[in-house]
Amino acid sequence: MINTSNGMISASSSSVNAQSPGLKTYFKTPEGRYKLQYEKTHPSGLLHYAHGKTATQVTLAHLKDKPAPSTPTASSSSFSASIGVRSAAARLLGAGNGNRALSFVGGNGSSKSVSGNSKAGSLGSLNSSNSINTTNFDGKGTYLIFNVGDAIFISDLNSQDKDPIKSIHFSNSNPVCHAFDQDAKDGHDLLIGLNSGDVYSVSLRQQLQDVGKKLVGAQHYNKDGSVNISRCASIAWLPGGDGAFVVAHADGNLYVYEKSKDGAGDSSFPVIKDPTQFSVAHARYSKSNPIARWHICQGSINNIAFSSDGAYLATVGRDGYLRVFDYTKEQLICGGKSYYGALLCCAWSMDGKYILTGGEDDLVQVWSMEDRKVVAWGEGHNSWVSGVAFDSYWTSPNSDGSGETVMYRFGSVGQDTQLLLWDLEMDEIVVPLRRYTGGSPTFSTGSQSSHWDTVSPVGTLQPAPSMRDVPKLSPMVTHRVHTEPLSGVIFTQDSVLTVCREGHIKIWTRPGVADNQAGNPENVLSTSLKEKTLPSSKVGGSSYRQ
Repeated sequence: MINTSNGMISASSSSVNAQSPGLKTYFKTPEGRYKLQYEKTHPSGLLHYAHGKTATQVTLAHLKDKPAPSTPTASSSSFSASIGVRSAAARLLGAGNGNRALSFVGGNGSSKSVSGNSKAGSLGSLNSSNSINTTNFDGKGTYLIFNVGDAIFISDLNSQDKDPIKSIHFSNSNPVCHAFDQDAKDGHDLLIGLNSGDVYSVSLRQQLQDVGKKLVGAQHYNKDGSVNISRCASIAWLPGGDGAFVVAHADGNLYVYEKSKDGAGDSSFPVIKDPTQFSVAHARYSKSNPIARWHICQGSINNIAFSSDGAYLATVGRDGYLRVFDYTKEQLICGGKSYYGALLCCAWSMDGKYILTGGEDDLVQVWSMEDRKVVAWGEGHNSWVSGVAFDSYWTSPNSDGSGETVMYRFGSVGQDTQLLLWDLEMDEIVVPLRRYTGGSPTFSTGSQSSHWDTVSPVGTLQPAPSMRDVPKLSPMVTHRVHTEPLSGVIFTQDSVLTVCREGHIKIWTRPGVADNQAGNPENVLSTSLKEKTLPSSKVGGSSYRQ
C-alpha cells in the first residue's frame, strides 16, 4: 500500500519474495508463453522518500571488455578500504558494491568465483590476496540501473538475486532520470539527472569498482542550478555524438552538453522572447557548457528520444504535443497533439519510420515520419500510458524475406498495472484522412508523402485528428504484471522487462528461452545487447508528477 501524500511505502508492498495474489507468472502470445523468470528490487531499509512522486526509471547498460590499462583507472584510495568496510557494505547490500563478479555464479564476469555460495560470506571472507582482484574488475556484463527515492541502484541482469550489487545515494536531491552510452570512447558512459536540476556524468565501471555509496570520479553539470533551476525530466546521449548529450527540464527547456568540456564552464543565454515558440540559442563562448539551449514548450518536457541514427529528436510534454526535430539543423519537422492531456512517453522504431507516444488520454498513438501523421491509435489501457517501446528483437512470422519490415511488435505499460503487446501490420494501415477544401475525405493505402507535404508542411504542429479517421489497433496481449502503477517497459533479445513506479522490476523470458537456459549453464541473457544496437537503452516514460 502506498501513501502518495508523503511518499511512504509499506513493507508489504516493497517485498517481492512471493508472487502477489491474482497475478499470473506467465502470459500467452501467438509464439508461445512468456514466463516470469525472476524479479529485481531494492533493499527497502535503505530508502528515504523525500520525494514520493518520483517514478522509477530503468536503464539497461552493457559493459564490454575493459582494455588492459597501463595504470590503475581509479584512485588508489578507492581500493585501499579495509576488509571491515567491504564486509559492512556486503551486509547492507547482501553482496557488496561492485564486487559481484568475484563471487556469484552465472552472472556478469562469472569466470571468476572466489568462495562459497553465501553472498555476504564470500565477500566478508575476502583476504588481502584476492581483494586486489577488484582493481582488475572489468565489470563486463549487463546491468540494470534504476532510481528509487534518493538512490541509484545497480543490479546484475544475469543473476537471479533480487538485491542490487551497488547503491549510490544523493544527499540533497533525488535522481529522476539516467542514460547509458555503451559506445562511449572514454570512461564516462552514465548520465544521471536530479530533481534539483543537477546533472552528473560518471563511469559505470568505476562506480562498480568502488565500495562506497557516493559517486566517484563524477563530472558535475548545472551545479546548484547555475544554468537551470527546474528539475531534470529526461536525459539522453546523442547516438554517435562522441560525448554529446541533451537534458530536458521541467520548464520546457532542453540543453545540449559536451562531456569533453568543463561542467562548470560559463553559460548564459538570452532571455526567451516568445515562450510560445520554439527557439534555439547558442552559448556565447567556445568553452561554455552547455553549448546550446532549445526552448521547446511551455510547461514540462516529459520525455525525449533520439532516432537510432541520431538524426531526429522526439519530445513529448505537459502541453500534450509530440514534437520531432531535425537535430543537426535544429529545426522543428512535425508534431501533433494528444486527444486529451499530457503526453508522457515516446519511442522510435529501429528503422526510424515510426514513433510511439502514450499519455493521459489512455491511448497509444503511432506516428509515421514519412507521412508526418498519426497512422494508428491503440485503445486498451484503463489509465495513463507511462511507457512505450518497440520490440526490435521480434521477427514477424510472415516476413516477406526482402528485409523490409512488414509488421512491428511494440509494448506499452500504464498506471493500470498492465502490460499490453501490439502488432502493427503495414498492409492494414490506411494513411490518415486528407481533406480538400469543399471536397469529401479520401483514403490511400499507400504512403504518398509528396501529397502529404502540401497538407502538412514542415514545422506544423497538428491538432488531434478525429478518432474515426485513424485506424484503430487492439492489443494482442493484455496482462496485469504488477500490483502498483507501471513506469516502463524494455525489450531484450531474451526477455521483456517491466518496472513499477516503486522500483520493482520483473524479467519475463521469451518463449523457449527458459528451456534453452536450462540446457546451457552459460546464461544467455548476457547476449541481450550484443546482437542488436538499441536506439535507446532506457526504460521509463517520464518522471512526471500527478
